[in-house]
Amino acid sequence: MAHATESIEIDCPPDRLLAVITDFGRYPEFLPEIVDAKVISEEEDAWEVAFALQIVRRLEYTLRLEQPTPLKVQWALVKGIFRVNTGSWSLESLDNGTRTRATYEVETQVGMYVPRSLMKTLVSRSLPDMLGRFKKRAEAM
Repeated sequence: MAHATESIEIDCPPDRLLAVITDFGRYPEFLPEIVDAKVISEEEDAWEVAFALQIVRRLEYTLRLEQPTPLKVQWALVKGIFRVNTGSWSLESLDNGTRTRATYEVETQVGMYVPRSLMKTLVSRSLPDMLGRFKKRAEAM
């Protein structure tokens, strides 16, 4: 399994970043590896979302995402190419609510054989870039 945790500080209030995080259908607009994202069902503070990634080939999976607190979004795999895909966004308000520290944690295991070292490298290298894209999107709003 590949596990990674990364934090970033963003020049926007937590609620603005949370709006970007939970606007799943717009992920393909700023995350180039995500070619499709569709909300299948939505409840209060919970979503089921189907994603498609293009990394070497198209990878499809569905996550159940929940917002257990105003500053946290967590998810677990429903179905798809992964054996395991769990994680969370944890947000911390900084500077009287004008900035946010976002911590992203993910654990993945692909359902087909991929060397563990390759998965770890893919996750750890792509994570800072992905967080940077969320930062840019939230700060531009």
